[in-house]
Amino acid sequence: MDQKRKESLAALFESMSALERKVANEWNNHNELGFSKSHILILEYLASEGPKRPSAIADRLKVTTGGVTVLTTKLLKSGFIEKTQSENDRRAAQISITAQGLHVLEQSRKQIDTLINHLFGMLTEEEIDTMRTIFNKCVHDS
Repeated sequence: MDQKRKESLAALFESMSALERKVANEWNNHNELGFSKSHILILEYLASEGPKRPSAIADRLKVTTGGVTVLTTKLLKSGFIEKTQSENDRRAAQISITAQGLHVLEQSRKQIDTLINHLFGMLTEEEIDTMRTIFNKCVHDS
């Protein structure tokens, strides 16, 4: 790889890191609900797919089942999800979203829409498509 290409890729990496920090900072500054992105992803998953075992949630979020336990504890205490035991196998728990969880999920979607518009609203459809194509290529062709 020639020097110019290395420098360009290093600058791109710095830009990506800066964008990642900006997204995290904006999330933290505008997060009125007090939940992490992972909490919202759990609620989204349960709302779209129905009740799930902790292991399925762990697979979806790419975390350990212990990580799911930590994340779901806050959601359980807030009343946004509920955990039930299987009637057939008492060791098997299922987690489902509650009506209150659906309500907070709708609120979070509005916050996310605002955040995305703030961060990326200046991009044209063509620029968004180009970025998505490039990011997908990096993820799937490496």
